[in-house]
Formats: sequence, C-alpha cells, structure tokens
Amino acid sequence: MFGHILIRLALLSCLAFAAPAVGATGLSGTFASIDGGTLSVESWRGRPVLVVNTASRCGFTGQYDGLQRLYERYRDRGLVVLAVPSNDFRQELGTAQEVKEFCALNFALDLPMTDITQVRGPDAHPFYAAVAAETGFVPSWNFNKILIGPDGTVVDTWRAAVEPDSPAIRDRVEALLD
Repeated sequence: MFGHILIRLALLSCLAFAAPAVGATGLSGTFASIDGGTLSVESWRGRPVLVVNTASRCGFTGQYDGLQRLYERYRDRGLVVLAVPSNDFRQELGTAQEVKEFCALNFALDLPMTDITQVRGPDAHPFYAAVAAETGFVPSWNFNKILIGPDGTVVDTWRAAVEPDSPAIRDRVEALLD
C-alpha cells in the first residue's frame, strides 16, 4: 500500500515537470520543431501566439495561405503563428520532412512549425492537454485555432471553418498588439 502511494507521488511529480503550467502565469511548454530542436511557448511571452493544428491532406489545408498572410501582416508587431502538424484525424503526411517539403513547395511558409504532434486524446501534447483543462477546448478537426495572449493565457479559440485572416481573428490579434 505504501509503495503504491510512493509510485503515484513519483508519477505525479514527473507529470508536473512534463506538463505546461496553467493558471495565473499562463501556458508554457515546448514543442519539437520541424527544423530540429525545440520551440518554447515561454520564449514568446509578451507576444500573442496563434497556435493552429494543421494537416497536409485536409480540405482546410488551403488555410496555410491565410496563416502565412496573417503572420506576414503582424509579425513585425509581435504576432507568432505556430503551425502544429497533426495526424490525429488521419490527414497528415507520413514524416515531418514530407510535411516541411509540402508546405515549402505549396505555401512558401516561413512561420514556426512543430514536428508532427498529437493534439487530442490521452497522448495529447501537454500544451493541448493544458488548454483543454483550462478552457475545455479540444481540436475537433484540423485547423482549429487557439490564440494565446501576451500573458500566456488563452484569449480565444476558433474551429476550422474560421479563416486565419478573418476579421474575427484579426480583430482579436490587433487588440493584443495595441
């Protein structure tokens, strides 16, 4: 019995270090970068970040153009747009290298992009698990969007049908930049 308690405490302490922080200090955490290394949400503190789960073979894949336009329009004012390729809906290419080449060839993306990442379910990336715990928002399809404020808290979320450079998203971003 006592051994079980120690094991549970050890597991909980490991989870505390692996998962991003949520609460008054906002969301944090790291993603594996599609270019190698890591991308840290914390390194973007003080800037708004639009996080979008993406897929190369989805009917919404054309939204990469809107993500790039939004990034180009506001990056000099501080906006970060983070693409998170995911195969959770079985519409992503087989490897991160294939995703990177596809996006470069078809969309000329230069925004930050993660490696292929799970965004829902029991194996969801800790960032997405923290967003779900804080807001109840779980991606229901590809190209769902999460806007993180400069303080690291979730400002708003949108489903796939909302275009990345739509007035709804642009207005929220501009309010965070002013």
